[in-house]
Amino acid sequence: MEQKKPPKKQLGQEKNANPCPLYRKCGGCQLQNMSYPRQLQWKQAQVEKLLGKFCKVQPILGMESPYHYRNKVQAAFALDRSKRIVSGVYQASTHRVVPVEHCMIEDALADRIMMTIRELMKIFKIEPYQEETGRGLLRHVLVKRGFTSGQVMVVLVTVSPILPAKNHFVKALRERHPEITTILQNINDRYTSMVLGEKEKVLYGSGAIEDTLCGLTFRISAKSFYQINPVQTEVLYRKAIELAGLTGKETVIDAYCGIGTIGMVASKSAGRVIGVESNRDAVKDAIYNARRNQIKNIYFYAADAGEFMSAMAEEGERADVVLMDPPRAGSDERFLFSLVALSPEKVVYISCNPQTQERDLRFLTGHGYQVKAIQPVDMFPHTNHIETIALLQR
Repeated sequence: MEQKKPPKKQLGQEKNANPCPLYRKCGGCQLQNMSYPRQLQWKQAQVEKLLGKFCKVQPILGMESPYHYRNKVQAAFALDRSKRIVSGVYQASTHRVVPVEHCMIEDALADRIMMTIRELMKIFKIEPYQEETGRGLLRHVLVKRGFTSGQVMVVLVTVSPILPAKNHFVKALRERHPEITTILQNINDRYTSMVLGEKEKVLYGSGAIEDTLCGLTFRISAKSFYQINPVQTEVLYRKAIELAGLTGKETVIDAYCGIGTIGMVASKSAGRVIGVESNRDAVKDAIYNARRNQIKNIYFYAADAGEFMSAMAEEGERADVVLMDPPRAGSDERFLFSLVALSPEKVVYISCNPQTQERDLRFLTGHGYQVKAIQPVDMFPHTNHIETIALLQR
């Protein structure tokens, strides 16, 4: 009797090679039920559906090894029902901590440091903070690692400035993990969903780490924004600069410039770059980074980017290219009107939310711009987040 061949599995239905046991509880990796090639197909389709009406969407740029790519890991600490100290992530839409031992997208060293901190908390009798009772001390731990430099920052977020036996705790942590180059204590005594508070003190090291991106060295502090997937950030930035088509003569504005990363990368190919950022701490880091890399054709301003461009337009100043990388909510109309008033020849719009980008592109195409290219980049494998670059020309 002839045996029937089993039906071929459809792409995406095959079993994931590295399934996470926390997939359903955690909610951090929404696409883990798909193989990685299928995830890329799904993301490509999402971008084409939202942005394909503006122009042809280029094939998404994925990762060769889409695991352990996050260079920033933050964990909440709590007591479980057995009064054991656990650390991990908040379950979606709750303040219930899902214990995480190993995460397939987080830096593996950061996971090991979290495990050590849990052990040391028991030894030093440090309790995790409990929102319901107000008891306990440690709320969160943040670990940042420079993938190129190997430097590691650990931030202990506490509700009180008093950390019992802190010198012994720091010494014990460093003995277990000599890779750690700086340790900070951040004090967050507010009832808030924000991880970091306003005050911080350095317990060991310089209080910052450095990392290299696109051949440039960046200083990263506890509060400064730095892309969490450095491998794909290089892919993203190089593609954005390529689309800008810089010749070495242009005046470029880096709106929402943060610590100056993409603006400094662009400065190699531009006449001058102006970085604008409302966060003063980030601007300080950006100025330091420019000096550290001996870049003399970039200038940073602590200001609202929209107001800054409006003032430039009123004074008759021009910019050839505007690089913009707004938050997930996109840009507001005030910013977009100021962009149109300044009227740069090209706009390179990097977005982490194609839905708000679609809204903003509709505005800009209704005010004298045409979308010339759309390039998706997979910055966050196994999650439903998609990064896209759109090139607009006047």
